[in-house]
Amino acid sequence: MKNEFDRLVEHLLSSNILLEEAVEILERRMIQAALERTGGKQTAASKLLGIHRNTLQRKIVEYELGTGRPRARRKPPTRAGRVQKRNTGAA
Repeated sequence: MKNEFDRLVEHLLSSNILLEEAVEILERRMIQAALERTGGKQTAASKLLGIHRNTLQRKIVEYELGTGRPRARRKPPTRAGRVQKRNTGAA
């Protein structure tokens, strides 16, 4: 495994690929593989990768790895019958 990785590093260097781009390639591919392995379950994928779920979600957006459907945002439940006070500015 170490020899394969060393060859990959040499290939990246000889191809003039900068470190930032190499890190992006590796992150993107590892995230894709983790999501495939876990059937798209982000919590399981984040555990597999050893990162927080929020970090995984941010990277999914950053690398445009979405599932093609936006996540539904939950709205807080409404408080029926509760009257909100208006701030009139007077003390």
